[in-house]
Amino acid sequence: MIYEKQKTKQISFPLGGIGTGSIGLGGNGELIDWEIFNRPNKNSRNGYSHFAIKATRKNATTVKVLHGDTNENLTGMIDKYYGFGHGVRTNSLAGLPHFKNVIFDGTFPFANLTFSDDDFPATVKLCAFNPFIPHDDFNSSIPSALFEWEVQNTANEEIEFALAFTVCNPATLEKHEKVCLKNGCGVKLGSNVDKKNTKYSDLCILTDGDDCAVQQYWYRGSWQDGITTYWKNLSSQTRLIDRIYEEDEQKDPTKRDHATIASYFTIKPHESKKVKFVLAWNVPNAYNYWDRKETEGEITWRNYYATQFDSSVDSASYSLENYATLYEKTALFSSALQSSTLPNFVKEAISANMSIIKTPTVLRYEDGSFWAWEGCNETYGSCFGTCQHVWNYAYVMPYLFPKLERSIREMTMNHALDDNGGTIFRITLPPQRTLSNSANYRSCVDGQMGEVIKCYREWIFSGDDTWLKTYSEKIFSMLEYAWSDKNKDKWDLDCDGVLEGRQHHTLDLELFGPSSWLQGFYLLALNCGAKMAKYLGENDRYEKYTALYEKGKKWTNENLFNGEYFYHKIDLKDKSILDRYENAQYYWNNETKEIKYQVSEGCIIDQMLADWHAILIGADGVFDKDKKLRALESLYKYNFKESMRTVANMWRNFALNDESATIICSYPNEDKIPSIPISYCDEAMTGFEYALAGLMIANGFVTEGEKMVKAIRDRYDGEKRNPWNEIECGSNYARAMASFALLPIYSGFTFDMTKKHIGFNPIYKEGKYLFSVAESWGQVQFNDNSLTLSCYGNPLTLCSINAPITKINSVTVDGKRIDFTVTNGKISFGDTTIFKELKIV
Repeated sequence: MIYEKQKTKQISFPLGGIGTGSIGLGGNGELIDWEIFNRPNKNSRNGYSHFAIKATRKNATTVKVLHGDTNENLTGMIDKYYGFGHGVRTNSLAGLPHFKNVIFDGTFPFANLTFSDDDFPATVKLCAFNPFIPHDDFNSSIPSALFEWEVQNTANEEIEFALAFTVCNPATLEKHEKVCLKNGCGVKLGSNVDKKNTKYSDLCILTDGDDCAVQQYWYRGSWQDGITTYWKNLSSQTRLIDRIYEEDEQKDPTKRDHATIASYFTIKPHESKKVKFVLAWNVPNAYNYWDRKETEGEITWRNYYATQFDSSVDSASYSLENYATLYEKTALFSSALQSSTLPNFVKEAISANMSIIKTPTVLRYEDGSFWAWEGCNETYGSCFGTCQHVWNYAYVMPYLFPKLERSIREMTMNHALDDNGGTIFRITLPPQRTLSNSANYRSCVDGQMGEVIKCYREWIFSGDDTWLKTYSEKIFSMLEYAWSDKNKDKWDLDCDGVLEGRQHHTLDLELFGPSSWLQGFYLLALNCGAKMAKYLGENDRYEKYTALYEKGKKWTNENLFNGEYFYHKIDLKDKSILDRYENAQYYWNNETKEIKYQVSEGCIIDQMLADWHAILIGADGVFDKDKKLRALESLYKYNFKESMRTVANMWRNFALNDESATIICSYPNEDKIPSIPISYCDEAMTGFEYALAGLMIANGFVTEGEKMVKAIRDRYDGEKRNPWNEIECGSNYARAMASFALLPIYSGFTFDMTKKHIGFNPIYKEGKYLFSVAESWGQVQFNDNSLTLSCYGNPLTLCSINAPITKINSVTVDGKRIDFTVTNGKISFGDTTIFKELKIV
């Protein structure tokens, strides 16, 4: 997707590994949002960190910062003491010569920028990325940003160029060291602080340039002495001259040290040259700053990446040495995704939100386990603990990094599951503190039932029977908590397959009585639990779960459908409902004599969310087809808004004015609108929107579903909002990764690796689709009644496949014909390992 001029205004493209933090690449080429210090850091810069270029001709020298025009408010940023009213910040470098024209071509995980200007004798291109390789969580978790610059001489004469990279040292007690390696040279920006201190950090900048110079320190002075001297050095010196200080020599304590490395090269007329740079970081000691008690003292642990790389020099060197492989594998994945037969705006939605796992929303604990916030506030994580009911929607990791996704299940069952079967839906860190640090917690229905569903998903996606056997009792205890007499919220106390109790949910409050939304989660969990129990030979559990599922499903379809859509059954005037629960009077509106914050007769966006999950995991689903189709029509009619101008929204504003959006809950019957409806009812949150759009598309409402997706991406156009930051409760919000589920929905991809089986039933019968399963990934192509499945990752072992092919003449694996049988559309061929290609003609 190409962004120019005003469309670059809001861009911050995250560069970093999974759980390493990230640095933002601004729409004008700036390095912004330095979020590598174990917490968010929005709207930040790191001193005067930047790239610059010098062109020296026979009669002229031109030097420019590799930025476009600033995107800041020209009056100044909002700041308590020294911001608004003081103009654009000096460290934006907006006052130095820079490029007039910048084109930002962003398709995550790659950002490609082009800089040009009438008075500069070259076109300068940048490709920036961090490795994103399915199933390779090590190489996808490197704490670095990789930059490849290409300079094309547009003049008719030979020109000498210098490409310079400057980085500020954010540490206290700075200490810089020149780095000379076989594959590059640069600077380590370290610290004399104890390496076990949470304030310790080291950064490294490297280049692979054949001829490079290092200036370990900028001139130490006051006011603007450092930037002034640097600019004169870069402009006038044939080569940057090194400068070295002894620790605090001539140091102004209010100023940070900077270092610059420069690569020098000569380019003939109309030829080009490429140069690579790497920025790596090491901020090894993470700390709990959100729920630590004073009596506990400082709580720290090491970031996973710090257990793999001793310093930023190691990660920078590794990145540079393995650049070709890391780039090729990332490009292979990106190409497979972008060549998929999907509308461009759908591919944008899928790829853009993959970036969330590369932001400070995410970290990896020292043993490699995955942990996350819901999103990011400016300097503080938003809502800790890999929140169950939010991460229910996030489908990037289950497909692309299933090992990390599985670690969330393990962390929950090992550290957040109590002896009664209830779970704490937010895990703290270190995880061993979760149960002891969560007094008076309340388990969450959609979160906990979602854990059961996801355990089933992880099992059939991997085919790992040992994993299921290891955790089966814990999985079953989570499910059976629904009717446990130890469940203070009495979800299904009478064990009849219907949730009558107090039910905490992802809209942050509680429903009382049965709703299709939460009932659906419960029933799908029962269905998944029954399948796991049957596989393990637990017949009593299988029969009980199946009976509850069938009974609850029948009751739901008969009692929670009003002729147009599925709803929530409750008598809002019945105060006695609240009397059954401790501290529930909060929900009573004493003025209107109603229970507050209920869906009631509302048409809620997630009323059939369970069937969205069911489609993705190949489960049976909950809702009768005819009623589901009618409800989808109603959701589009009542919840999708062509314009938000007529919507009275008292909540957060994520869609405004003439923007289109799908709201959380509409109330078509004005006579039945609660005095205070369900929380967030008139908001438009992208994760919910994507889930409904996916359910629409899967059930034949392709035009309507695509319209919903396009409406979201139109809102995130680079000018109004950042395309790589879909917001909800903060930035880089996890729920937005529901967009990834559009890919398997369009391809009709199903899996059951316990039987070594996969299937496809694509919406577009001719085309290509990326797929991922078990420990492999690749691309499948349908063409003229044939299928070609190409493995780009690890080999894939299958016994059978479903595909919409009417007549089969042959099956070949890696060029060799194999025997096969066909039964009811299922093509079987026994245990077969595919290293490169399966072809069915």
